[in-house]
Amino acid sequence: MRSPECSGATTVGYSLRLAKTARSATYAFNFLPSLVMPNYRLLLCCAITLSFTVPLAAQTTPAIKRAKPVHPIEATPKPATSPNAEKQAAEKTPAPPKEPAITFNSVHVDGPYIAMTFDDGPSATLTPKLLDILAAHHIKATFFVLGEMVAEHPEILARAAREGHEIASHSWSHPNLAKMSQEGVRSQLQRTDDEIKTAAGQRPTLFRPPYGSITERQKRWIHDEFGYDIILWDVDPLDWRRPGPAVVRNRILKETRPGSIVLSHDIHPGTIEAMPSTFDELEAKGFKFVTVSELLGMATPVTPHPKAEPVEKTAAKAAPSAVPASSPGD
Repeated sequence: MRSPECSGATTVGYSLRLAKTARSATYAFNFLPSLVMPNYRLLLCCAITLSFTVPLAAQTTPAIKRAKPVHPIEATPKPATSPNAEKQAAEKTPAPPKEPAITFNSVHVDGPYIAMTFDDGPSATLTPKLLDILAAHHIKATFFVLGEMVAEHPEILARAAREGHEIASHSWSHPNLAKMSQEGVRSQLQRTDDEIKTAAGQRPTLFRPPYGSITERQKRWIHDEFGYDIILWDVDPLDWRRPGPAVVRNRILKETRPGSIVLSHDIHPGTIEAMPSTFDELEAKGFKFVTVSELLGMATPVTPHPKAEPVEKTAAKAAPSAVPASSPGD
């Protein structure tokens, strides 16, 4: 059992510790506010600042839109087709209709028909001789006449027309039409057209450009305005060079084929001299003579021949031009 002295001492010590603890608590209570209050004020200021800054930033900063993902578009694969299927489809597809031809240098015909043509007349002396030769052989030819020559010898042109020959236009004065204005060409054709009508009683339906020189545009508007077919040639004996009757004859005989349009001139003596034997030889070969318009009326479609598949590649040969080279005397 503890003595009263010990018990009292213990009580006193406990009291001292309690008092010390109370002082410490009081000190802490007085000191903590001094530390906490400044930090609280700082936090308060920050909160106020943010309350103004955030709305302002929301007003001035545009909203950023998220880009939509782009997906590549894949092409739909085409069904594979065989070459034979494509060929059959192409054969079944009808081809667009072709425009009627308006330019001719020969005609595809069934039969040995040819057309003899004579340019640059009528000549005062040579054309009547040629008309006599034609009559003796019962041949009808086509004359491409110059308007200025018709104006000088209308009676010769009238005779040719009466005897059944075809009269066609070759311009008024034989200029190079491809180098002329449209109005200049129109004048050449209209004057000749009127002169032929006066002398022969009918207007021409065919036209041969001097030298064979004419543009594609001129062909079209001349055909549309005057109704002319443009007639060139595929046989040219170059008689304007006056090589002699035998050369003229041999060149015509060598080059003439069924459907040929033969070019000559009834203003050169050698040409007229060559005609009797030329006509005899052509008749002996079985050729029959018609006018150009009659030859055009005999035209038959060209039947395409199927092409054989080449076994080996060969060098391509240059195809002959459809338009003959122009001659200075045409």
